[in-house]
Amino acid sequence: MSWILIAIIAYFFLAIVNVLDKFLLNNVLGSSKVYAFLISVMGAIVVLVAPWFLHWPGWFLLLFQLATGLFFPVALWFMFEALKKGEASKVTVLIGGITPIFTIAFSIIFLQEKFLLNQWYGLTFLLLGTFAIALVGSGETVRQKTFNRQVVGLSFLAALFYAIFFIGTKYGYDHHDFVSSFIWVRLGGLLVAIFWLIRKKDRQEILANFQKPTGRPRSLKQTILVFGNQALGAAAFILQSYAIAAGSVAIVNALQGVQYVFLLAFSWLLGILLPKLFKDNFSLKIIFGKTFAIILISLGLYFIVR
Repeated sequence: MSWILIAIIAYFFLAIVNVLDKFLLNNVLGSSKVYAFLISVMGAIVVLVAPWFLHWPGWFLLLFQLATGLFFPVALWFMFEALKKGEASKVTVLIGGITPIFTIAFSIIFLQEKFLLNQWYGLTFLLLGTFAIALVGSGETVRQKTFNRQVVGLSFLAALFYAIFFIGTKYGYDHHDFVSSFIWVRLGGLLVAIFWLIRKKDRQEILANFQKPTGRPRSLKQTILVFGNQALGAAAFILQSYAIAAGSVAIVNALQGVQYVFLLAFSWLLGILLPKLFKDNFSLKIIFGKTFAIILISLGLYFIVR
């Protein structure tokens, strides 16, 4: 299977995860740090296969991969903070638009990656389409919500940390086998989760958020939703990581534009089926704007796969 197709499948799953992330943050967990902690811990479950797949990479590569893993939970924390303060569909698009720019620059500088002319066309259209989706209005002005300075700052930091993480993982995959590298990187993310448990304030916040305000455990449905969403996110992350290992990290990141097409479709569908939980404003002007953005993303995908 083509690594491009694998990346698209990963972004289909991630679009579902993004929609549920916003709901879970606002209605179930409430804490960005708790959610990032939970994802980091669940991601480290891969150590269960360590006896069969984990190999010694050498001291330099070991420390490099562990350090790379540190960036992921911190990027998640920045992203979830932005999600709490901004509109989900636009925060994720903003982060997804900035991350490939950093990734392209870093891949050229640090990985000496070179792109064909049609790939440059594809990358350009994908980025333009992604930003077009972010700039389409939603009934609020830029100053009112979507692009306030705090949300932009958090999104910028999330994008930077994601880009560093992806470049680091690509370097690891190029110099060590995929599964072993994947495990070492996830263990690096677990170190951040352990650090949060060491700090008393963070530990109290994490433990408190696993209970309802009344002190009773969360319902079975909420628990299943949280862990089910993380299982889907883990599957998407594995697919995305494999696509990065097999292909171009910059192109895989730029293909996130496809994720936002899926995200728009899910937001629209859920807005119809569950209007009280998932509200979004789809005026005729917004529909035309987002259609134009989807056309740009489609053109980008066309040039990438040529």
